[in-house]
Amino acid sequence: MKISRSEVEHVARLARLALDEAELDALTGDMDAILAYVDQLSRLQTDGIAPTAHAVPMANAFRPDAVRPGFTPEQALVNAPSPDPAGFRVPRVIE
Repeated sequence: MKISRSEVEHVARLARLALDEAELDALTGDMDAILAYVDQLSRLQTDGIAPTAHAVPMANAFRPDAVRPGFTPEQALVNAPSPDPAGFRVPRVIE
């Protein structure tokens, strides 16, 4: 085993986790499996492989900012149910 039960108890105590006996046994086995997998990964030859944050190359999906004409007040109010030359007229919600 890569990790002992006492080490799991120590980590649980540091994390302020109250674990019963069954949980400690299960967590010891789970953490041992995780550490065995990490050990297996550490044996891989990774020289010449650039570290990445994503598995595939990522590009910025945003379009460049460009000034474009907006709506005129008349265009903005054309579908309003009750237009007002100063803006949108809405029902009063504050008494």
